[in-house]
Amino acid sequence: MKQLSTEERALGGGVDQGAMLTQVERWSAINSGTGNLSGLARQAGELADAFTALPGEVTLHEPAPVTAIDAAGREVERRHGRHLVLSVRPEAEWRFLLTGHMDTVYSADHPFQAGSWIDADRFNAPGAADMKGGIAVILHALTAFESSPAARTVGYDVLINSDEETGSLSSAPLIAELARGKAAALTYEPSALPDGTLAHSRGGSGNYSLIVTGRSAHAGRNPQEGRNAIVAAAALAVALKAMEHGDLSVNPARIEGGAANNVVPDHAVLRFNIRPQSTEAAGAFERDLAGLVRAIEAEHEVGVRVHGGVTRPPKPVDARAQKLFDLVAETSAALGREIGWQPSGGVCDGNNIAACGVPVVDTMGVRGGAIHSPGEFMIASSLSERAALSAIVLHRLAIGAPL
Repeated sequence: MKQLSTEERALGGGVDQGAMLTQVERWSAINSGTGNLSGLARQAGELADAFTALPGEVTLHEPAPVTAIDAAGREVERRHGRHLVLSVRPEAEWRFLLTGHMDTVYSADHPFQAGSWIDADRFNAPGAADMKGGIAVILHALTAFESSPAARTVGYDVLINSDEETGSLSSAPLIAELARGKAAALTYEPSALPDGTLAHSRGGSGNYSLIVTGRSAHAGRNPQEGRNAIVAAAALAVALKAMEHGDLSVNPARIEGGAANNVVPDHAVLRFNIRPQSTEAAGAFERDLAGLVRAIEAEHEVGVRVHGGVTRPPKPVDARAQKLFDLVAETSAALGREIGWQPSGGVCDGNNIAACGVPVVDTMGVRGGAIHSPGEFMIASSLSERAALSAIVLHRLAIGAPL
């Protein structure tokens, strides 16, 4: 294990725990659910002000257009907030990407809105762990890193997007653009376990809507003239579930449509999610889905339109990414905390970054737990702990740690 140098000890010791905690308490009090555009605008403004403490330029980027399918089967626009980008020394040859998200899963009318202390070290608040604590880690890790002469030799971009919790559909092009040419990336999702365990390989994720168009008829007088879209959607759901195998899970989640009980329904929308464990499984599913759609259309004499797809590619860990994991683990051990890793069924922006060929560790944020629930908590002492970890990892990358 490589021990900390005098310079690295100074980097870790320069992190301001009190300032970090104050920021997380303030930011967690802002409702920034993915659909709360006014809350996201307020949060983006606060973050833009905070990140001006670093060198470089802070900009807010408009979201890319995104559409969704409503209950009637119509394609409608889905609005999103703007995404924050900080670019530092863009002319540098050796550059990194750090990413986080400002949105949470808690809507403006969700009952979980305020923070409270569970005990002296656990702060319960919406988004405290996932991931306003992680944003504070990014800011203060970079502030510490900038005190090192090595920082002047490298550059980096920071992306804080507004739509990670719903798949990063409006920020995916920006993620791909910023990942291009980067030597390494760090993403600040909370650790996989409260002890600091990192998420290693990840499966992928895709969300789909199948819009089924049948033919209405009277359910008593002439049902034979109708083509029941609900029945066809149900057949699709059963067949989709049967497509599961070791590298693919399928979750039919909702069927919408129909009208009065005495009318053969002429429309339905089936929504489902898939979790492929490999790019091969994802590609095979697309081919199998096309065949299933054709078969159901022929059997039930309906039309079926497909909307959606795989938006989070599977994230295997290649040799370069493993070297980055090893660097993080070795650095954490030198700081006094042994950490390991485990595969994860969840997905995040790390999936998108890895698909661009960039090595990434995507659970560099705070330690905590119970995310996506009113019990969400952040272990407060992990703020300075994880900021010191990132500052030293960045320093080691800057001075030539091999990847």
